[in-house]
Amino acid sequence: MSTPDTQHTDLDAQTVSSIANLARLSLNDTQSKAYAQSLNKILDMMHTLKNINTEGVEPLKSPFDNPQPLRDDYVSQSNHRNEYQAVAPSVEQGLYLVPRVIE
Repeated sequence: MSTPDTQHTDLDAQTVSSIANLARLSLNDTQSKAYAQSLNKILDMMHTLKNINTEGVEPLKSPFDNPQPLRDDYVSQSNHRNEYQAVAPSVEQGLYLVPRVIE
């Protein structure tokens, strides 16, 4: 599917620093500039990909010429839930009970 051409704004070190602050990351000026350059390269690549005409191109089911063989689906281990829950502090109907953290 083809998408219309959209404008994107280059990120600068100030914007990267602001985003890092929101993410609780500590970046110095050199790191902010380096990340800004790296992110701009990624955004440029995405902009280029968005402008490729994909009209009439069918999606691939697999990137390989031949489908990958699937392994047999069988039970390889027994269920140990009762043993694991026997040492749990609190269990009810097969579920682990934990203290409420959201009111």
